[in-house]
Amino acid sequence: MLICIIDIVRSEFKDSTSKLIWILIVLFLPMLGSLIYLLIGRNQKILSDSRK
Repeated sequence: MLICIIDIVRSEFKDSTSKLIWILIVLFLPMLGSLIYLLIGRNQKILSDSRK
């Protein structure tokens, strides 16, 4: 759960409300929310371009 929260806070998402929604899901449904985030939520992040 803690790893998911840290990953959510440090990442940028496609829309501004996604970060808040994922934090609430992981906090209120710790085991299931963390699993759902790892399976679905990580695909919603904006990938940073390291070639800059």
